[in-house]
Amino acid sequence: NGRAIKLSKVLKRWEASQVGDVDPGMSVAPPHPHTNTDSFQEELVVRPLHSGDIYASFQFRTVWEADFSRGNKVSHYQLFPKSLGQVISKFSVRELHISFTQGYWRTMQWGQPFLPSPPGAELWVWFQDSVTDVDGTWKELTNVLSGIFCASLNFIDSTNTVQPSAAFKPLGVGNVTDHRFLRYATLPREIVCTENLTPWKKLLPCGSKAGLAVLLKSEKLFHSSFHSQAVHIRPICQDQRCKSTSLELRQTLNAVFDLHTSGQAKREWSLFKMFSRTLTEACPLASSSKIYIDITDNSQGEQFELSPASSLLSQAVVLGDRRTFSVYDLTDQATFGSTRSLNLLIRLKSTDGDMLRPLLHAERYVAGYGLQTGEIHTVMYNHHPYRSFPVLLLDSVPWYLRLYIHTLTVTSKGKENKPSYIHYQPSKDRLRPHLLEMLVQLPPNSATEVTVEFERALLKWTEYTPDPNHGFYVGSSVISSLVPSTVATNTSITQEQPLFSSFFPCKEELSYFVRVYTEPLLVNLPTPDFSMPYNVICLTCTVVAVGYGSLYNLLTRSFQIEEPSPGLAKRIANVIRRMRGVPPL
Repeated sequence: NGRAIKLSKVLKRWEASQVGDVDPGMSVAPPHPHTNTDSFQEELVVRPLHSGDIYASFQFRTVWEADFSRGNKVSHYQLFPKSLGQVISKFSVRELHISFTQGYWRTMQWGQPFLPSPPGAELWVWFQDSVTDVDGTWKELTNVLSGIFCASLNFIDSTNTVQPSAAFKPLGVGNVTDHRFLRYATLPREIVCTENLTPWKKLLPCGSKAGLAVLLKSEKLFHSSFHSQAVHIRPICQDQRCKSTSLELRQTLNAVFDLHTSGQAKREWSLFKMFSRTLTEACPLASSSKIYIDITDNSQGEQFELSPASSLLSQAVVLGDRRTFSVYDLTDQATFGSTRSLNLLIRLKSTDGDMLRPLLHAERYVAGYGLQTGEIHTVMYNHHPYRSFPVLLLDSVPWYLRLYIHTLTVTSKGKENKPSYIHYQPSKDRLRPHLLEMLVQLPPNSATEVTVEFERALLKWTEYTPDPNHGFYVGSSVISSLVPSTVATNTSITQEQPLFSSFFPCKEELSYFVRVYTEPLLVNLPTPDFSMPYNVICLTCTVVAVGYGSLYNLLTRSFQIEEPSPGLAKRIANVIRRMRGVPPL
């Protein structure tokens, strides 16, 4: 009874401290200066595509009121993951953008994604101007990130790292545009699997235990046609005056589910069929948790039927188009209904209708024959009927494809299109790749083709991969542009805007920023017959075994003369002679 009374007194004191009625005889530690300064938001956007597929995009945003630009050391972490905070502080990182993608985004079938990413792994980092050895810091950073995300980022070295001068500008606040502090690298052959998704989910405040992250089940995500996960860290303004900055961590995951490969007989989608899970609650640490269903092309319900219906609608300008969404607020308990579970159902009725064709599209391929020379063709399409706009093209080509830069040609509608800006950095064998950046004006309703010839190099036999006949990958081209918009774009980013419409900064109301990635290339190089060393080894070992073995036996074997053994009759006679006491024969 005495212990129960003491326990009840302790509980009363703790409850009193929570509401502010503190016992005068009890000392309470002052609140930490960083308490309750972090914020967390989560969103899911679902867009039914005209091809019958469905596009799901997750957005998780954590804002941390910490400023590392002045060399401040922070030791208190609340919602922001400590592993990334220590990396940013140690390596003086200003912005970090990393993505892991499996599959290729089909722009002409699915439209533009909210956040594009190339196949494989992509990493680009802006360092602070206080970093003296950028290359050494970049190498250490890639090794640390390789351990955090269980990826092969440790294979990033000087042979696949470039220093763009114009293609990648900072996405956060600040005027640091000195490209000496920028590094960009890709690993187009990187395979994305469960070991990459698990550490990515552990960076979330609620992990995969509550909120929208409950739906991130690897068995379903990796059976999709396209899967991409990314982490973006950048400084943002705390208010409209931007007197102080915060650090934003945005985790995104995009997936496209194919109706035919999923084995569904009915033309319908639901959260349970896509993710094998339903939603029961929002993340308790999230200030906002919402699901957006794109119903722009379904104003009269002729495309699909949505169940349960929501009376809350929202409009946002996304990629130059005004879209209408049906919103489900997970922080509202009425959203889950009496069953305490939310399973959105989209029953497709028709896929007729015209999809809004992207204004900017690009593709790339290798031409030529033989294993000596070839051509790289990059085709950029401007589908705007009457407006032209400039695009910035970035190409990073490995050193073993020796470009003939004097053969570079740019043509539009059969005529030469001279670039207004060209930056080319030649490669060095086994040290750095080619870097080509150019600013090209795309005429309206046209296809602009960029062609350059190359020669294949002969590698050392130790530089070939274990499967050299599969080919060698060349990273995607990066195309950035401000595309004309049909509606006015909001240039001021506020907290009320959805996360998927407020990532890229925009300073013009009549245009929006678009980044497009082409397909990665698979190029065959002159490959020796690796079966010949095996044959030589086998023949050499046989000769050594036969020749040296025989010689060794002759040198080390000792010879002794042995008398022939007597016959049976002689042995019987000797036995009889011994019995008689007569000497044997």
